[in-house]
Amino acid sequence: MGRWVALLRGVNVGGAKVAMADLRRLVAGLGHDDVSTYLRSGNVVFGSTVRDAEELARGIERAIADELGLTVPVLVRSSRELAAVAGGNPYADREDDPTRLLVAFLATAPEKSRVDALVVPAGESVAFTIADREVFLHYPDGGYGRSAFTNTYLEKKLGVVATTRNWRSVRALTEMAAG
Repeated sequence: MGRWVALLRGVNVGGAKVAMADLRRLVAGLGHDDVSTYLRSGNVVFGSTVRDAEELARGIERAIADELGLTVPVLVRSSRELAAVAGGNPYADREDDPTRLLVAFLATAPEKSRVDALVVPAGESVAFTIADREVFLHYPDGGYGRSAFTNTYLEKKLGVVATTRNWRSVRALTEMAAG
């Protein structure tokens, strides 16, 4: 049985409202076990015998649509993939404040031409590194909330669905998935 993390885009942060108890019930109802949530922003850790991340994501998306009437993109990473993200942040040794380090998880790897064209908006000092289906972000001069280099900006420029988590959440989810 594998351990997985489902990351819901836009839940309880200006988007769809989903109670975490409902989310745990939905995921458990799909036959997954040891289901837990982290914070109230759509982070679910669970065990499953299903080995396909896309199949897991589609199942959770369908359950949310069928039972809650909401269309919510879901991105799924294995515990191993999340551990690689947590261990591969190129900015982790440059920043002590975990709110200035974020990871945007992408539904698919973006086209090379879009990656090559991605630039930080003028006047901002955001650093970013794209590694396959993740974008590592560092906001050295301020927080994510003050920047135009947001999840929506990344989605528009890269042409893929994304959901962003701060470094504290990434580390906590990695620990939960490893357990």
